[in-house]
Amino acid sequence: MAEGDQYITTLDGNEIKVFDRWSTRDVEIRDPGLKKYISLKPVLVPHSEGRHAKKRFAKARVSIVERLANNLMRPGRNAGKKMLALNIVKRAFEIIELKTGKNPIQVLVWAIENASPREETTRVIYGGILYHVSVDVSPQRRVDLALRFITEGARACAFNNPKPIEECLADEIVAAAYGDPNSYALRKKEEVERVALAAR
Repeated sequence: MAEGDQYITTLDGNEIKVFDRWSTRDVEIRDPGLKKYISLKPVLVPHSEGRHAKKRFAKARVSIVERLANNLMRPGRNAGKKMLALNIVKRAFEIIELKTGKNPIQVLVWAIENASPREETTRVIYGGILYHVSVDVSPQRRVDLALRFITEGARACAFNNPKPIEECLADEIVAAAYGDPNSYALRKKEEVERVALAAR
């Protein structure tokens, strides 16, 4: 962890952990393309108050846990309820730790690596005719899409269901991390890549 070494300890020498429970020190990113775009900088409370919003590509430096919480705030109902989103993420992490016995941040990183599509389509108008053309996905967009698919899956699971959203989010992250074919995020990724393959 070369980039965030200066942030590892507080003034009293204790290691900074996410939610004061989970360390990012041993979390490993296997996908070399995503290394620069998954920020594991240790923060006690993942709440940057939107300081990255006006700088281009600055979201790559925002903690990956905060980006997950930001995606949970997407639809109008939950817009702006950051503390609600952070509490959902924290409880989901507790469930993940109980289920897998592993660091939930590591499980989240595996889920993002598995759920991020490598190829998608774009629209090209040529001679008045619209074509769908297959394109490679940039690493930043791969992380964005993976987080979107994971949170969409959790929301769809919790809708009209007595199961709380934190359980649904935990199940979705674990399923995506371990390659479960029932995972919403993995199904969406395969669908995007299948459409792109047909448009080659």
